[in-house]
Amino acid sequence: MEDAQAVIAGSMLVSLGVVLLSGGGLLTGGVVGVAFLLHYATGLSFGLLFFLANLPFYYIALRRLGLAFTVKTFCAVALTSVLSEYLPHLIVLQNVNPIIAALFGGLTVAAGMLALFRHRASLGGFGILALYLQDRFGIRAGLAQLAFDCTVLICAFFVATPFIILCSILGALVMNLVIAVNHRNDRYIAM
Repeated sequence: MEDAQAVIAGSMLVSLGVVLLSGGGLLTGGVVGVAFLLHYATGLSFGLLFFLANLPFYYIALRRLGLAFTVKTFCAVALTSVLSEYLPHLIVLQNVNPIIAALFGGLTVAAGMLALFRHRASLGGFGILALYLQDRFGIRAGLAQLAFDCTVLICAFFVATPFIILCSILGALVMNLVIAVNHRNDRYIAM
């Protein structure tokens, strides 16, 4: 029950953060950032793109992190995809300042990710691939994650202005600092 509550609450918080980031026209790193890029470039549904972009990573998750992690992660990604699709119709944001979107969106996404991490779940994506590359090829996971996020950021120049990209970096900094300060493996783990 605790894991189910965490997956639901974490997905709700991440989805709200996505709505805030999207309201400011911002991007972020990881597979969420890839889904934002594709959404802005094509007009296709963010939720659908986020769900589809995560599909290749489940095999790695299953092999590296086990069935329970993979199932909880799949549920978190699916719920976040659905909520991100419908929440903007239920919470209509107008004239969202990109700096405010970065600060509050980054914080809200981080809070949701913390709930997921503390219950051995995630939003899938590049984090799983980074862990695989570290184990298989000795490439440090943090450096691989940074390379993936930088690639997303470079691609952002095709769909966003430099100001929006700077605000997106601010949002990513807020998100990662909150996670770095608040997430430790030796505390807050559900049993």
